[in-house]
Amino acid sequence: MKHLLLLNKLRVENANAIAGMTWGFPAPSNFLGFTHALSRKCQAKWGAQASLGGVGIICHHHQVHSQQPSGFEHVFALSRNPLTKDGKTAPFNEEGRMHMTVSLLVECEFDPLELALGDDLPEQRIRQFENQLLDWLATQRLAGGIITSIGRVRYWQFDETNSDSQRAFRRQMLRLIPGFVLLDRTDLLAAHHQAQRQLNPAAELLDSWLDFIALCYQPEPTGLKDGDEPIPGETKADWKIKPRPGAGKGYLVPLAAGYQAISELYAAGTVSRARDNSVPFRFVESAYSIGEWCSPHRLQSPQELLWQYRHSNGAYLCEIPSQAATITDRSEDDHIEIPDNDFNTFDELY
Repeated sequence: MKHLLLLNKLRVENANAIAGMTWGFPAPSNFLGFTHALSRKCQAKWGAQASLGGVGIICHHHQVHSQQPSGFEHVFALSRNPLTKDGKTAPFNEEGRMHMTVSLLVECEFDPLELALGDDLPEQRIRQFENQLLDWLATQRLAGGIITSIGRVRYWQFDETNSDSQRAFRRQMLRLIPGFVLLDRTDLLAAHHQAQRQLNPAAELLDSWLDFIALCYQPEPTGLKDGDEPIPGETKADWKIKPRPGAGKGYLVPLAAGYQAISELYAAGTVSRARDNSVPFRFVESAYSIGEWCSPHRLQSPQELLWQYRHSNGAYLCEIPSQAATITDRSEDDHIEIPDNDFNTFDELY
């Protein structure tokens, strides 16, 4: 039995749109950090057992503050800082901002009915739990942005062995349309890198990752007869866009997936100007992977979209542990079983 929370339709203004070398949407670590901050408030009020786990990310709308002054190049719309005392433009670090509307599916590692919520009926205690979370959410920031409105907070249970519970999950995913779920497709990157290593044993993982995001052109000879070989510098050719790896697998995007250590672990207080001198310190750099935007109605269980932390051997990464085992090719020709549309009230939708 899984306990889940749906934070529905969070409208966020001026969220951070830059994550490492990628831009356009916050990294999964932003949403896991948001859930961790909410979990700490739950633990402070109800005890250490009131902990929140993974989080699923569903985006309904996004608006990056950028413009295209010329060609295809995007430039962030930056705020103008006051002039210095010398009348010159003040130096600044480039900031990318965006507005977005997202829903978050959060895994509860506890049963809310076991918390100290009074002696009311179970329905009233659940409502009290949801209202308390709603009050806390209004004071938090998400990816550096301000939450301006929240649709509702809804708690429900999911039983993997119960067909009715599975149908209820599918109906809930339908209610999140229009919207797209961010999934982990590290498996595609690993498969492509293995193929590249067979062609070139010296191939780097960074080159394999860039194949997913670089726009490359390749020549296709024209006017050749059967059996003719193209002659360099003489044969005519049409330049066409080279297909990216994973073509037909879905809408794939580069993703900042966490951090990788680049130094040893230093004892607490030995590195000057560290943010917290009471904990050990280590230098890290951003780690990258591949993500996929997928329609919610294609998902069968919460395990397919819940991002979680994994840390080992100096790596601190965000991943969906069950993704490699549960994900399948999602072509438009796949047969998709849609459950009965038995929405009773508009209150269930929002």
